[in-house]
Amino acid sequence: MLTGVPAHAQDVPEPLEPPPHISAFPDLATGQTPAMRDLSLSLGPEMERGRSAREMLRDRRRLDEALDSLEPHRPGRIDAFVIAIALDSDPVFAREAREAGNVLSRRYDAEGRTLVLAGPDGREAGLPRGSIESLTVALAHMAEIMDPAEDVLVLYTTSHGTPQGLAYQYGDTGFGLLSPERLRSIFTELGLQRRILLLSACFSGVFVPHLASADTAIITAAAHDRTSFGCQATNDWTFFGDALVNRAMRKPLRLSDAAQEARISVAGWELENMLQPSLPQVEIGTGVLGWLPQLEARMPQDATEPVGRPATGFQTAGG
Repeated sequence: MLTGVPAHAQDVPEPLEPPPHISAFPDLATGQTPAMRDLSLSLGPEMERGRSAREMLRDRRRLDEALDSLEPHRPGRIDAFVIAIALDSDPVFAREAREAGNVLSRRYDAEGRTLVLAGPDGREAGLPRGSIESLTVALAHMAEIMDPAEDVLVLYTTSHGTPQGLAYQYGDTGFGLLSPERLRSIFTELGLQRRILLLSACFSGVFVPHLASADTAIITAAAHDRTSFGCQATNDWTFFGDALVNRAMRKPLRLSDAAQEARISVAGWELENMLQPSLPQVEIGTGVLGWLPQLEARMPQDATEPVGRPATGFQTAGG
């Protein structure tokens, strides 16, 4: 037993390589009837099994430190609070979330108000891990330091998806489903009304009817019944992330224009690779026009160059 050593010094070193998916994704639904099973999935189930106690402690410390370091709202100013989260341990998602955090922080003047939740990606480590629980806690913390009458939540999620919502999977130890109903209930409870939601996953259009509102801008990688592409573990970007974040949102374009440019890019890449169109969805509420121009007026007017390998260099798997 180590004595006289700070607890954090006993943390297990984190490998750069994320754990692979070996076991099949478990059935998280409960109930004796189809209706009961559907209801159980809508509640957003999450399951952890066999995780190292020291790894859990290390991750909790990282999350606490990251949340404590966030800067609060500035009175009289519309502040953006950014979360970029990889909900799956396939390294493409962690790479995408890391760089999405950088791009969105710069675009929306959110330095000091940006949180990235992502496991190791084969090159980098050291961030709090993305999970449904860590996202929920992060949203609750941000709601406490935001002014809901002025500030804006910018949420970027990247993961695999299902027709029921976003899939959470960390190796063979963490599993879950973030449903549209569950995310809506979190936003409602926390009073997070002004929202820019960018969801990169197969079937992510399923969130649009549940989360659309006057003060919400939502852009999804696919329609509710379509897959998206580019999520091979060796990639740096999915098609959607590359087109929207790595290219369009690096430019001083309005959000609607960036979304349209991304849709055109994705459609072209899919056509080139003979893939069924993913049909990214864009829904911008009428109330968004009351605050988004003020936020976008502070966008840097110089574009930055895309980073990483283009998503189209690695065809076809769906998200």
